[in-house]
Amino acid sequence: MGDSTTIEASADVADSARLGAGTRVWHLAQIRENAVLGADCNIGRGAYIGPGVVLGDACKIQNHALVYEPARLADGVFIGPAAVLTNDEFPRAVNPDLTPKTAADWHQVGVTVGTGASIGARAVCVAPVTIGAWALVAAGAVVTKDVAPYALVVGVPARRIGWVGRAGVPLGPQGDAWVCPRTGERYAQEGETLRPLD
Repeated sequence: MGDSTTIEASADVADSARLGAGTRVWHLAQIRENAVLGADCNIGRGAYIGPGVVLGDACKIQNHALVYEPARLADGVFIGPAAVLTNDEFPRAVNPDLTPKTAADWHQVGVTVGTGASIGARAVCVAPVTIGAWALVAAGAVVTKDVAPYALVVGVPARRIGWVGRAGVPLGPQGDAWVCPRTGERYAQEGETLRPLD
């Protein structure tokens, strides 16, 4: 762990976890074995980061969010309060013969989150799914399918209702382009994908 990391006394950080410079881990958070957190991450109160989870730089994991292994988060990802990234397609506590499941009895699958994407409060991302770069998952949504970059998705199950730019603001149509009202950035839609225009 770098000299500039901050770990509150009540946090539980495994010795084998690696925390980048400037990363802060707040009260009652748990960072499990072999997790890798980039520089300048902020892990909120009561958040959970599973074994081997990888976070890029400048990620913000809000209070009581649960990020289960083997999740992979790129730089600048926001995970809202009490959001959950799952890791089991067919969860059971026991096998068919009622013996307790062990690690050998199931196959972990993860959630992948692209650069700058945001997952709103109490949203659930059901693995395996990929949330594209700069996408926005609304609070309370349940994501069961991949989310395109820049997509704004809401509901249960989550569905795209629009597009957002890198500022997180919904884009508006302007001629053949989508435009961010905050930054003026322009995007072109090609089918169910969006790409920035030069």
